Amino acid sequence: MKPTTRLGLICLAATTLAACSVLESDKIEYKSATKGSTLEVPPDLTQLSSDTRYVVPGGSTASAAAFEAGRAQQAKAGTDTAPGSIGDVRIERDGNQRWLVVNRPASQLWEPVRDFWTENGFVMVLEQPQLGIMETDWAENRAKLPQDIIRQTIGKLFDSLYSTGERDKFRTRLERGANGGTDIYITHRGMVETYTNAQKDSTIWQPRPSDPELETEFLRRLMVKLGVSEEQSRAVAAAPVAAAAPVQVTKADGASVIQLPEGFDRAWRRVGLSLDRSGFTVEDRDRSQGTYFVRYVPPTEKKEPGFFGKLFGASSSAAAPVKYRVVVRSTAQQSTVSVLSAAGTPDTSADAERILRLLADDLK
Repeated sequence: MKPTTRLGLICLAATTLAACSVLESDKIEYKSATKGSTLEVPPDLTQLSSDTRYVVPGGSTASAAAFEAGRAQQAKAGTDTAPGSIGDVRIERDGNQRWLVVNRPASQLWEPVRDFWTENGFVMVLEQPQLGIMETDWAENRAKLPQDIIRQTIGKLFDSLYSTGERDKFRTRLERGANGGTDIYITHRGMVETYTNAQKDSTIWQPRPSDPELETEFLRRLMVKLGVSEEQSRAVAAAPVAAAAPVQVTKADGASVIQLPEGFDRAWRRVGLSLDRSGFTVEDRDRSQGTYFVRYVPPTEKKEPGFFGKLFGASSSAAAPVKYRVVVRSTAQQSTVSVLSAAGTPDTSADAERILRLLADDLK
């Protein structure tokens, strides 16, 4: 049921109170729909089932110690830090991208970062410390709901009837830096509930564009979690960003490739963020070879089950995920992004083309 329908029911049920109204607010207050629940997404973006039985390298007792270490180093550093840097935490900018660089090993940051998301109302559904990847469940920003007198009066009793019609999911990636520190990236994916017919009696969830402002806000909040003051975090996160370098899709050896007018470091970073935003399962990555190892679930046409299928509940199984390599090759300040087969050979299939187009759309 769409949000307007739900709110309409509330209004009709409380005619003695004030009429419904919407208060504009930029607050962020997330709440996962249900613990362990998942939201159906298009098949080409489907994640594999998660497994949370991983052991964090170095143990899980570093959270408090890392937090205090960050504060101590911040006090010691004083004003002798580069712009955008507070203590051992700084925010980096490259084009329209932002990420954190923290002078601590990834093993000390895993638990504080995980705690950060749960403290912000999210449920973790994917945790892969060996890859440095964690992902939240689909959650709703409850601060977007109208804060009218009806909700304030009886909203607690009928809170489940209120919905924004939007859900958000965030992926965090921790990469070890060459100097022993850690780069932290946060990417957003969104879904919106839309009507499927003119009668407006049925809805489905569809992808909506990622929100760079949400990504920046959570990077800023994470800075606070890691020891930076609220005022300092707002100051360093507010600096403007430049436009991203243009993207061009061309042909090479019969297959489509993406061309970026920038060096390897920037191209590698942009492709990694695009893979995260697009929801691909990244099984592994080899920066020295410029290769991301990904899984892709090809879209399948949903068919209405026949009589016996409806009678016995039979349903066709989803398509099996296929492995691909997304490769970044650079010469000077020019980079090429291609999609190869699992064996590393050129792939001209429709699915390889679809993967490349998804990446190109996000890189733009």
